[in-house]
Amino acid sequence: MMNASLDYESAGRATVWDYLRICRFDHMTKHIFILPGIVLAILLRGGYGPGLWWHVVVGLASAVAIASANYVINEWLDREFDRYHPEKSQRAAVRKELDPRIVYGMWGGLVAVGIALASTINGAFLVTTILFALAGMVYNIPPVRTKDVPYLDVLSESLNNAIRLTLGWTMVDGGTLPPASLMFGFWLGGAFLMNTKRLSEYRDIVATHGREQLGLYRRSFRHYTESRLLVANLVYALLCSFFVGVFLIKYRVEYIVLMPAIIALFAEYFRLAFVQNSVTRKPERLFRAKRLMVYAGFTAVLFLILTLVDIPLIGHLAEPNFITLSAGS
Repeated sequence: MMNASLDYESAGRATVWDYLRICRFDHMTKHIFILPGIVLAILLRGGYGPGLWWHVVVGLASAVAIASANYVINEWLDREFDRYHPEKSQRAAVRKELDPRIVYGMWGGLVAVGIALASTINGAFLVTTILFALAGMVYNIPPVRTKDVPYLDVLSESLNNAIRLTLGWTMVDGGTLPPASLMFGFWLGGAFLMNTKRLSEYRDIVATHGREQLGLYRRSFRHYTESRLLVANLVYALLCSFFVGVFLIKYRVEYIVLMPAIIALFAEYFRLAFVQNSVTRKPERLFRAKRLMVYAGFTAVLFLILTLVDIPLIGHLAEPNFITLSAGS
């Protein structure tokens, strides 16, 4: 059992680097979920103008600012709980004596910068950016603090996937939003990813520190068991597949060929949850999972091919057809 106590004075006062660490700029890789929104808006809506690249650059800067604000408040409010986690106990907010005035100033400043940048793009992007900031507050700040509520913790955190998708879409087209089926697919796909992370944490931390220690780190883990997390993963994966399938058939039937590749991608990610100290516990390091990246690359290439190539047979198979039996049977 790890030592839960920590003397802040003995750890020393925080440096400028410690304050920068809590912004977690190294987590910018998670903004990869903005890219599908950009690509799909271009393909399905078109009409993008010469200002697109400026919107993308400013939009990404806005998203990074809001995400970092969410990380700042997350790390600050979690500092009493993170000391029970084998890796998070090394975070600056746990190890160092941070000045709350600076922390809240950073949080407010980053939110203000993110919203100010968003206001230069369009109204839809601005509203989505505000929702991005509010989602971080609901997830982290008492008395709501959904991260402590079983299942709601996963669903509220994974909502950021759908928000990032919408940020990318509204960078291109501020007059519409992504199809509901696509947003639900991204949301529930994100739930699968977040729940897999919890499954991996559960397996590793229970094995080394015990279930009681895990419950001290995160209250929602007092409810979770390995079987409950596995069932939740199945539910999230099935719901995600349903909504993604609806989107693929409705907007370009050739995309249905993507389903086996998407399923293989999910299966490989799920497999990683059973690897000790897996990258699924630290999604910002997923690029180190070579096989997963191969699957992701193949899916992206296949998506491009299916966007450019029409397959009439697929369209025929998507129409209602019945197997006709011989007369009199």
